[in-house]
Amino acid sequence: MRRGQPLLGALALAVLVLSGAGCGTGGKATAGDQQNGAKLFVGKGQCAGCHVLAAAGSHGTTGPNLDDAFSADRKQGFKQSTIQNVVLDQIRLASAPMPKNLVKGQDAQDVAAYVAAVAGKPGAAPPAAAGNDGKSIFTANCASCHTLKAAGATGTIGPNLDTLKPPEPIVKHQVEVGGGVMPAFKGTLTPAQIDAVAKFVASSAGK
Repeated sequence: MRRGQPLLGALALAVLVLSGAGCGTGGKATAGDQQNGAKLFVGKGQCAGCHVLAAAGSHGTTGPNLDDAFSADRKQGFKQSTIQNVVLDQIRLASAPMPKNLVKGQDAQDVAAYVAAVAGKPGAAPPAAAGNDGKSIFTANCASCHTLKAAGATGTIGPNLDTLKPPEPIVKHQVEVGGGVMPAFKGTLTPAQIDAVAKFVASSAGK
């Protein structure tokens, strides 16, 4: 059982106890737009930078592995609506390093609906490969953690690349081996994709 899984399991039980009485931290989960939730998970919401979720193609290691955590809940027979409530409460009541209410209102409902629909579910397909376009690769894999104006990225988990202005060899090495909360992408991205994203970052950072 990996880090974070016991907490999520306990929360699921809490939801079962409280949901009938209408208790909670802002109301129960309602219908959400899973497509918007997916976009928020990998973009504005910055969730992908911290969590593993196969369906989103994310490899973050700061927070719990959502596939591992919720596959256990599914095996125990918890309904998708229960998982959605757990995710929503985690968004609202998060503890460091995850800030509370990273997404709010309907956006929070959408992210919760998306995660509940795909986390820990066998056969949940990751997004299609980004080809060898450096900007597309960055947007799909790096934008949730880094700020880079050229990619419209405003992530704050990792260094601000516009400020750092790293040279191409440094970017390539970092992408390959990772470090700190950043996962290694060697084996996940092809050598050509790593070269493409390194070239894109080095040529556009700070411009």
